[in-house]
Amino acid sequence: MSMFRAKKLDLGCFTNIRVIRDHSKRKAYEAAEAERQALRYIVRNTTLPARTRATAQLQLTQMHCYTRPTQIRNRCILGGKGRGIFSDFKMSRYNFRLQALAGNLPGVKKASW
Repeated sequence: MSMFRAKKLDLGCFTNIRVIRDHSKRKAYEAAEAERQALRYIVRNTTLPARTRATAQLQLTQMHCYTRPTQIRNRCILGGKGRGIFSDFKMSRYNFRLQALAGNLPGVKKASW
């Protein structure tokens, strides 16, 4: 498990264990993405022998869970929150509102009609 912990954190946000874990998951996914895609291609290729496909399936299931894309969750870059995230800004609703009212987000202004 410690091999998946990031040695150096280049996070510009509030860090709690969830943010650190998510950062580690993103690094592990990035490192194993090519291998995972190759194995998935082999598993889905029906022209290959069944033994080769079964071996690839076994290797795929034995990879660490941090290398799966479903493990990655969008988190707020300021607070580390995991829910209510605007994906365009990578911020939670609350932090988005605070930053927008302060004028820190270019092109965003409060609507009034």
